[in-house]
Amino acid sequence: MPDGSDFKPWEAQPGPQTELIRCPVFEVFYGGARGGGKTDGVLGEWLEHADKYGEHAIGLMIRRTLKQLRETIARSKQIYRGIGEFNETEKEWKFRNGARLVFAYLERDSDADNYQGHNYTRVYVEEIGNFPSATPIMKLMATLRSGTGVPCGFRATGNPGGAGHQWVKARYIDPAPNGRKLITSEFTNPFTGEKVRRNRVYIPSRVTDNRYLGGEYVANLHMSGSEDLVRAWLEGDWSVIAGAFFPEFGMRHVVKPFEIPAHWTRFRSMDWGSARPFSVGWWAISDGSLPAFPRGAIIRYREWYGWNGTPNEGCKMTAEEVGRGIAERELLSAPGQPPVHEEIAYGVIDPAAHNQDGGPSIAERILKGSNGRVAFGRADNKRVARDGAMGGWDQLRARLIGTCERDEKTGAILWDTGAPMIYFFNTSTHIIRTLPALQHDEARPEDVDSEGEDHAPDETRYAGMSRPYVRGIDTPAPKPDFFIGTPEGTISSNLSIKEMIERQSARRKEREGA
Repeated sequence: MPDGSDFKPWEAQPGPQTELIRCPVFEVFYGGARGGGKTDGVLGEWLEHADKYGEHAIGLMIRRTLKQLRETIARSKQIYRGIGEFNETEKEWKFRNGARLVFAYLERDSDADNYQGHNYTRVYVEEIGNFPSATPIMKLMATLRSGTGVPCGFRATGNPGGAGHQWVKARYIDPAPNGRKLITSEFTNPFTGEKVRRNRVYIPSRVTDNRYLGGEYVANLHMSGSEDLVRAWLEGDWSVIAGAFFPEFGMRHVVKPFEIPAHWTRFRSMDWGSARPFSVGWWAISDGSLPAFPRGAIIRYREWYGWNGTPNEGCKMTAEEVGRGIAERELLSAPGQPPVHEEIAYGVIDPAAHNQDGGPSIAERILKGSNGRVAFGRADNKRVARDGAMGGWDQLRARLIGTCERDEKTGAILWDTGAPMIYFFNTSTHIIRTLPALQHDEARPEDVDSEGEDHAPDETRYAGMSRPYVRGIDTPAPKPDFFIGTPEGTISSNLSIKEMIERQSARRKEREGA
């Protein structure tokens, strides 16, 4: 295909790039660290595929945003110069042997629906961690088919971090952290009963594998972030979250389960979800009687996460089923004793769950499903600080830091000078998994990127806002305004000021009428 005396063909570098070019596996995740030559790798892999299958090779190169896509297109013009023509309007390369490569971006997950019915022999997704859910990626995989017998394949690149960190890590890294090991998924054809196997593999790539990047690039990365961030970028350490919104979170906040003193106030928080996960957290408020936990600290001693086993995908339970499930989890039993309902002082849920849109609200349906035992008040949903009020994320950060001091010169937290004001039982796997993975919103750096898996962190934020923590001030436990349920299993429901006034007014009118 080359044409022109000044053409210099692209060549794969020895190591991971060459492994990518030669890999016959259907699904390949390539990368894991910055500077590993990922873009060149997938553009070069397409060259090999196009050269071998000519007009029957049809490729799709995807990125999350148009700005990111332009960077890939610019590099493709350097590599493909002289061997094809690029249509700026269609964003499509047409090579002289008939092969075609289309560039596109998916700013919304639903954009993947536009490709239903398309046929491709290669699908490439650059920086797959920018996609918060695997759903659009799986839809793109469904376009991989060839009527001429061309072997089809999916290729993705990425680094630690991003809104999709959790699902990417679960799919490619966790099954084989060191890579280069086949991961097999088995499916059953519903029409024929035939067993179908699909293989995928992770090919790690580091900056040291790129001979064109020297010490200056490494030095620049070292100067641009914290030690943990640099480790994630340079070493591809997926246990470190690049760009984490809460770098303060660590294993110091995670404790082994212990028996919660019976007299400690308990409450619950919830973030509703159906297609996305719902999350319920149960909390106890320390009164300082246990030396390990300062007075006013909150401890998450139980959680229930409504997912289908895939990060950021819900299990689609009804609100009534969820209400029944919460009530069951609050039914305590002891040997030789009849079951008793746990005393929960109050509950808070995202305010949208109280919206009535042509029928009962989610909160009302949860209450009904639990036979009147599980009531929720409206949570304070302020995400960021404004008009002098502390935002929910600031409140959570304040509790993570607690009474610890900061170094006056560096601002580093001196953890041995105090104690956090929030803790999590190590059985709370989903808040421990998702809280450190939260990313900054690019448009609003003071807020979390809401496209990520933020459901457990959201209800943790609601919990914190229900008991605002201000250093040096001990916040008393809230007093429930009324109870729902039987005397042996009362559950409170907080009302807004407006609702309390209306309630008192109605009672006064009843008395006057009597």
